[in-house]
Amino acid sequence: MKTAVVRIHRHGGPEVLQYEEVDLHEPGPGEVLMRQTAIGLNFSDIYQREGEAGPHESQPMPIVLGGQGAGVVETVGPGVANFKPGDMVAYIYSGAYAERRTVPAARLLHLPAGISDKVAAATLLRGLTAEYLVRRLYRVKAGDTILVHAAAGGMGLILGQWASALGARVIGTVGADAKISVAKEHGCSEVIVYTREDFVSRVMELTDGAGVEVVYDGVGKAAFLQSLDCVRPMGMVISYGTASGNVGMFDLQALHAKSIIVARPTLRTWIAKPSDYEASAAAFFDAIKSGKVRAEVSRSYTLRDIRRAHEELQSRMTVGPAIIVP
Repeated sequence: MKTAVVRIHRHGGPEVLQYEEVDLHEPGPGEVLMRQTAIGLNFSDIYQREGEAGPHESQPMPIVLGGQGAGVVETVGPGVANFKPGDMVAYIYSGAYAERRTVPAARLLHLPAGISDKVAAATLLRGLTAEYLVRRLYRVKAGDTILVHAAAGGMGLILGQWASALGARVIGTVGADAKISVAKEHGCSEVIVYTREDFVSRVMELTDGAGVEVVYDGVGKAAFLQSLDCVRPMGMVISYGTASGNVGMFDLQALHAKSIIVARPTLRTWIAKPSDYEASAAAFFDAIKSGKVRAEVSRSYTLRDIRRAHEELQSRMTVGPAIIVP
């Protein structure tokens, strides 16, 4: 059996993305063969394409990119009892840019009623990231004031809504005036356009000089050090992404005066146990169904359009999550 995939034979820009056909093996023990109906598009795919250290371990070339998808089970391998042909499923697992693929059954999730394959493919990785960020790593509570960078991006939209639903006051940063309304519609009470005003000064003004309880920073290098100036004493800065580059080394004494806690987490460790994976997904799906989080798909591409998809995502001019429809 053949299947279409997008993979890279070397690291680089969008030009290294190759649409190819490869052989697909039958599912082995503990595996499921699925036909994908939607594939997620994430900034982590760009990190992997460029060979940046961080969220992905090095793999031998060629590499099929992508980390999340959804679709329908076609066949199951020996020993698989909890999935059957026809089941609608979603997953977070490497090698997603493909029409068909095999996935370990332990990494598959049943799609509950009310959650579409497109929404799951577009938001699952971000949703589970948001879940551990606001419910486990730092437990957002009513009365907290938090700062969310890139508040109109795919992660920011979910973080803002979920934190707001938990009772927090959400301050967001965006890169353009056109994104203000989007951020406000997704949980932010105040929005700072960092390209024309100093976000540190504005955050301190909005908090009467106290600072925020926690900063959620998916930007990295361009925002990290300034974020330290936004947090209250004994507050936390969570650097969960590096859209502008890795933070790199910094002076730990910068944390001393206010006893700041800094975390550099990755989703992989927070969902490594199947029980944590399933519980995190259940919490995210419940947040969607209850209306705490409004999950949307803002645009779609085909596998053959993957270079354009990466270019538009990397430009940071897009708003909201996107999918690839094989």
